Amino acid sequence: MKKKNKNKWEDHLSRKARAENYPARSVYKLEEIQNRFKIIRPGDRVLDLGCAPGSWLLYSGKKVGNKGTVLGIDLKSVDIRLPDHVRAIRKDIRDIEAELAFNEESRFNVILSDMAPDTTGRKDVDAARSYDLCCLALDIAEKYLLKGGHFVCKIFQGDDFSKFRENVKESFKESKNFRPNSCRKNSKEIYIIAKFKN
Repeated sequence: MKKKNKNKWEDHLSRKARAENYPARSVYKLEEIQNRFKIIRPGDRVLDLGCAPGSWLLYSGKKVGNKGTVLGIDLKSVDIRLPDHVRAIRKDIRDIEAELAFNEESRFNVILSDMAPDTTGRKDVDAARSYDLCCLALDIAEKYLLKGGHFVCKIFQGDDFSKFRENVKESFKESKNFRPNSCRKNSKEIYIIAKFKN
């Protein structure tokens, strides 16, 4: 009798993440982005939208070092231990302004968005929901990103992808599409890497 696989999503990257004390394999997407585009620098202030379960927080925290700060926001709680210069808030990103109003450092060098909607199984609906989240993330980047700052945003490919890409281009000197090798083969996600905010 065959043993049932406990987790159908388990793969070598999931096991690697666990061995390296990251809560999710998504850390390797950010690692690929960082290695290719050099988004995060020591001393940066980073805002991580959709930060749960916390892998990107931990990775960003290592890259900015103790002289930098990382703030994460998500509807879900982050249950892992974070370093002192990394903080996570359980909140809707639509309410971010109330949080940042009390934050002395309310401007960021880097804004990351790995947000994804609850999927329905319908690619058109999921892509439309992803587009809406990306528009929210871009609005936040336009308000809270320092001039010359960088923006990373995950989007599901769909009818609105080109429109969103053009919107990003208007606010940044450089923007590129990037699909990390660590994305699952059947995933429709792609990342827009935007550098040097106008």
